[in-house]
Amino acid sequence: MKLPFFDRFSSGGTVGIDIGTASIKAVEMSRDGGRFKLLNYGIFELENQDKTMQTNQKAGKLPDQDIIWGIQEILKQAGIKSKNVIASIPSFSTFATVITLPYLSEKELAKTIPFEAKKYIPIPLDEVVLDWSITSIVNSTEANAGRTPPNVEVFLAAVPRGEVERYRKIMAESGLNLVSLELENIALIRSLIGNDLSPIAVVNIGGRSTSILVVDGGYERVGHNYEIGGFEVTKSIARSMGVDLARAEELKKTIGLKSNDAQIITEAMISLIDMMVFETKKTITNYESSKNAKVQKIVLIGGLANMPNFIDYFKGKTNLDVSLGNPFARVAYPKDLKNLVADLGPVLSTAMGLAMH
Repeated sequence: MKLPFFDRFSSGGTVGIDIGTASIKAVEMSRDGGRFKLLNYGIFELENQDKTMQTNQKAGKLPDQDIIWGIQEILKQAGIKSKNVIASIPSFSTFATVITLPYLSEKELAKTIPFEAKKYIPIPLDEVVLDWSITSIVNSTEANAGRTPPNVEVFLAAVPRGEVERYRKIMAESGLNLVSLELENIALIRSLIGNDLSPIAVVNIGGRSTSILVVDGGYERVGHNYEIGGFEVTKSIARSMGVDLARAEELKKTIGLKSNDAQIITEAMISLIDMMVFETKKTITNYESSKNAKVQKIVLIGGLANMPNFIDYFKGKTNLDVSLGNPFARVAYPKDLKNLVADLGPVLSTAMGLAMH
């Protein structure tokens, strides 16, 4: 199903903006009692898809002026009036990990973390914006008896200062007020997981890369970026069929893995998709082994997740409960969107999570 790129219903809320490698998604939401309410949304894609896909394989991101132009188009076409924005930093532009430290006090922990961070962050700390949050307290018999301090698990995140300044400039030139900059995965957890504390794997298939994370207790525990995404699948179809990238993209979205309809298209994609499955299973297995936990559910999002038969194929290869991400489950939305929710959800998950911030 082809998605409507803009829809307007009312105005006045907070805007979440998700800047991808070939598209920009914006969602305006407000609070309606104890529930979030979707006000407007917009999806902007560059018209020259062939050029965009070829360029992004090298650069990994859209030119700033194209982003500014795209944001302005979304604001205008979708009728978004709010100027307050929360934007996401993609996972491939950030450094994030979970570390375990002895806990004495918040003050002592704050002193210790910068020294520990140097072990995990591959660039100098004065070149990043560093943030952290305690995700859980790891109790032990000795700690409970008061003989040793407890350990705490800390989620550590760092964003290059250059990227932070870049986003500030983009939003300012778009006429917006950047209220907060948030890691993409945090927004996804907020929109997709909600209050579910069980171990869940979220697979976000973007244009440039695939992000695989395991969420447990409501926090990201393991994150793995795999440098193959939807663009590689499109290029493989184009090579096999002898068509341009725009036509290959259309075939991917309409035929997908319907092997009886187009065996050549399926064969062009299958090895790349099997690699995504392999990386997902490996990430899950590593987490289960290290934490003695069991992941029984996978949530798929990103444009490729809407491809025909993709969910069933992933489910058959993993033998797990695999579902399409649905950020609309906890959001009030206009009745006009009822038939589009399944298609819009995987595409707007990050932007919706940002607007819920």
